[in-house]
Amino acid sequence: MGFDRKEYEFLDEICLSSSNLGCFVNGTWKGNGPVVSSINPANNQKIAEVREASIQYYEEGMQACSEAAKIWMQVPAPKRGEIVRQIGDALRAKLQQLGRLVSLEMGKILPEGIGEVQEIIDMCDFAVGLSRQLNGSVIPSERPNHMMLEMWNPLGIVGVITAFNFPCAVLGWNACIALVCGNCVVWKGAPTTPLVTVAMTKLVAGVLEKNNLPGAIFTAFCGGAEIGEAIAKDTRIPLVSFTGSSKVGLKVQQTVNERFGKCLLELSGNNAIIVMDDADIQLAVRSVLFAAVGTAGQRCTTCRRLLLHESVYQRVLDQLLDVYKQVKIGDPLEKGTLLGPLHTSQSRMNYEKGIETIKSQGGKILTGGAIIESDGNFVEPTIVEISPEADVVKEELFAPVLYAMKFQTLKEAIEINNSVPQGLSSSIFTRNPEVIFKWIGPQGSDCGIVNVNIPTNGAEIGGAFGGEKATGGGREAGSDSWKQYMRRSTCTINYGNELPLAQGINFG
Repeated sequence: MGFDRKEYEFLDEICLSSSNLGCFVNGTWKGNGPVVSSINPANNQKIAEVREASIQYYEEGMQACSEAAKIWMQVPAPKRGEIVRQIGDALRAKLQQLGRLVSLEMGKILPEGIGEVQEIIDMCDFAVGLSRQLNGSVIPSERPNHMMLEMWNPLGIVGVITAFNFPCAVLGWNACIALVCGNCVVWKGAPTTPLVTVAMTKLVAGVLEKNNLPGAIFTAFCGGAEIGEAIAKDTRIPLVSFTGSSKVGLKVQQTVNERFGKCLLELSGNNAIIVMDDADIQLAVRSVLFAAVGTAGQRCTTCRRLLLHESVYQRVLDQLLDVYKQVKIGDPLEKGTLLGPLHTSQSRMNYEKGIETIKSQGGKILTGGAIIESDGNFVEPTIVEISPEADVVKEELFAPVLYAMKFQTLKEAIEINNSVPQGLSSSIFTRNPEVIFKWIGPQGSDCGIVNVNIPTNGAEIGGAFGGEKATGGGREAGSDSWKQYMRRSTCTINYGNELPLAQGINFG
């Protein structure tokens, strides 16, 4: 079926239509749940429809996935890496179209939409190399004629529940690693970005079919809380990766823990940039602009708190206010736009409520602070002067709102940085080696991402991504994050004829 608007016709190139089935089970597209509309946040008009999954199809999909897991885990890891390599190539072939879809459906500007898909391609490349490096250890044994070693084996099935702000990149962080580690993947995409879920799944399904592999290796559902709850409760899924708010993440963790499953949580952030008195001010201002305004403040790594040394406070603010005035707000698909819409009309309402709360707690609006009257969900990028003690500063307002605060000493700045419940990302701007190493040391930032002279957002895939405290403690993407997707066994092998016991125990 064709699309209502000519500008949506590119979706044909990634196998989407005006009406889509949103449930991929056992290699077949199905759907018998509610029909939902994908909405363009720039004008709140319908893009296309998707029929969601039902619990009936969830169960059918899980049964097939469980059978497929028995096949996939026996495929040699480098061969699994070859499949992921082909997925990366398929993404490359549709990079522009998929990036445009992310921008259209989520609302982030086109360069960010394309960048998000590129991030999955990078993850595919990383995972291909990893598929030949899933190494265990050989451990010296204290007993003669004994050897100790570690074996890493697949978990079986990994559940991935993603959020709207990165509707496909977070899938890539998880699925690329899970697949080369020998796991099948069950994905529930965000309810408000179903077209991204369908398009990505069709691409992966095409690679599996081309290689005569079971489609159930990658099972996907468009749906709401009912499907997410089913994944959290399902004992067939040893690991659940959840991205979303701290409030919902805590519920997911409790549900998974009740069945002794494992959770990988990527939750809320409340990230600070500290600008010291010796900082490169121009570099800091450019970084803050991207960190606070990029993705309309809807990244978990968005800079929400700006801590300025008192000697540079006004200088930084003046430059920042000047560049804020130059930010082009508009259609995220148009060249030159820096700030697109918030993702939903509810997000815009939350922004309005947040501004009122800020004012009621003594916050002074320096720029912005209002919605933009239009058909879309546009708001003004906002800078607020406020005390770090204000309750609203401890919360994550998912919008382009930046809190500016003043400090006198590094110790005070670190205390403010660490004073919030969340612990995802942080950054400091300085040229002083002593300050840098205090910042990244044991009495420095308590976050999972601790940067110097770069923004809080825009992480590379080579490092482990994640945070501490109410951010959930999970680590995804690079470094040794792969170990969370596998089961470790310590194996002791006796190749002799005697039975010496550890710790020198003599038993009879």
